[in-house]
Amino acid sequence: MKQTNQEGDERYAALINNAGAIRAICSAVEGTLGPKGLDTMLVGPNGDVLVTNDGATILAKMDVAHPAARMLVQVARSQQERIGDGTTTATVLAGALVAEGVGQVTRGVPVAKVVQGIQEGVRFAAERLIARTRSVNGTDDPVLRRIAFVAGREHADIADLVVEAARRLGGGRLFEENFRFADLIISHDRPASEVWPGLLLGQKPFQPHQFEAEQTGASVLVLYDALEPERLEEEALVTEAGFQTFMKLKERFAEHLRKLLALGVRLVALDRSADPEAEQFCADHGIMLLQRVPKLQLERLCEHTGAKPARRSALAKAKDELFAYLGHCESLRYDSRIGRVRIAGGAGKPTATVLVGASTRDVVGERARIAKDAAAAVQAAVRGGYLPGGGSVEVAVAHELERYRETMTGLEAFGVDAVAQSLRKPLAQMAQNAGFNPLEKVEAVKAAQLAAKSDSYGIDCDTGQVTDCLAAGVLDPTPVKVHALQAAGEVAAAILRIHTVIKMKAEE
Repeated sequence: MKQTNQEGDERYAALINNAGAIRAICSAVEGTLGPKGLDTMLVGPNGDVLVTNDGATILAKMDVAHPAARMLVQVARSQQERIGDGTTTATVLAGALVAEGVGQVTRGVPVAKVVQGIQEGVRFAAERLIARTRSVNGTDDPVLRRIAFVAGREHADIADLVVEAARRLGGGRLFEENFRFADLIISHDRPASEVWPGLLLGQKPFQPHQFEAEQTGASVLVLYDALEPERLEEEALVTEAGFQTFMKLKERFAEHLRKLLALGVRLVALDRSADPEAEQFCADHGIMLLQRVPKLQLERLCEHTGAKPARRSALAKAKDELFAYLGHCESLRYDSRIGRVRIAGGAGKPTATVLVGASTRDVVGERARIAKDAAAAVQAAVRGGYLPGGGSVEVAVAHELERYRETMTGLEAFGVDAVAQSLRKPLAQMAQNAGFNPLEKVEAVKAAQLAAKSDSYGIDCDTGQVTDCLAAGVLDPTPVKVHALQAAGEVAAAILRIHTVIKMKAEE
């Protein structure tokens, strides 16, 4: 008998070891889940400290060495990149699926059957979540404020800012495939917060005090290049002919600068630097010059103002041809109080920027992360609808999944069992974080849902009483839940299938 146990231990050694690593990662973030979740302190090698409640930040900053644990971190990264919110939920679900799957395998169920069952269970559960979805009626729908409030960890001021920005953007922009609402969140270490109906660029212009007064009706030129004359090889400058060529190039460059003035250009944004002569010319003639602007900001500037990015060679074109590259905005000024350039009223696509402030640098970083989660949740809800939150709808789907499991006859049913049990984990973890018995509260919610034939009953984390999450405004975006479940299912299946761990030799 002892020999049999040893053989079993050896057979499942890799699986149990990987499951332990997954459990360690989950324990680092599951305590942050829900309205009563607590913060995590991350300490760097040089003593720097970061206190946060954001699961994505915790997992991104953790020093993770175990290969299976790194796979779980990839799940959180995928959730953050695709949706922008729900990383903690995805991690908790993945950990629960691995734990339940390992339990089935060590009972003697073949790994392949458990994995197939998990995949089938995740497919069924995702379909049922989508079938229960409620739609958002545009950016004026009041449910968006509740979604932002929940995702924003009950910060009412942040929820208001995010919803106001969403309304200014309009539903059309939120549906654009490559548009990320969360990217429009910026922060500063001052108490004031606001929604600016335009862009806030972080580059300081040359001679900034000159541009603190508002300029109206400004034309904008964007160059993916440096603003400088053409260069000659140093060897050519020592000859008379080379020097004459150099002087001609400088004169041609001066003509290009005068052309900008004639076209009414009031803002030049570059992804590289500018020649000192160009800096002085712009300062003398009231042209705001921004150098080394990040590409993403240049793209947003082009989108908002309607400018077409050009190379330096475009300056040699005739005025009417160069005019076609210019963008336009109604308002332009440098705000020295926040150290940013304010641009509004662009001729291109509408935009808005959420400026989140706080009294200290540490706090403002966390508030910015909260605002990004709220913005991502609002965009996800506009695109894909919403569901009752607080883990309530997962409990309802788990019950449906158990009824579906009763129709199955193969060993795959044990994998479906694992998914059903895992779906109850978010509510159980939130109840535990709030100081209640998780088993008791899950059973109470399950009974209330069956009695009322509703998927919206959950737990009030203040009182511990069963409550209608839909009526209470505890709402989550459907895409957040569906993607978290699917990503968790994928990584759980991958980890359960690992039978042996072998160290690779170093590549020559």
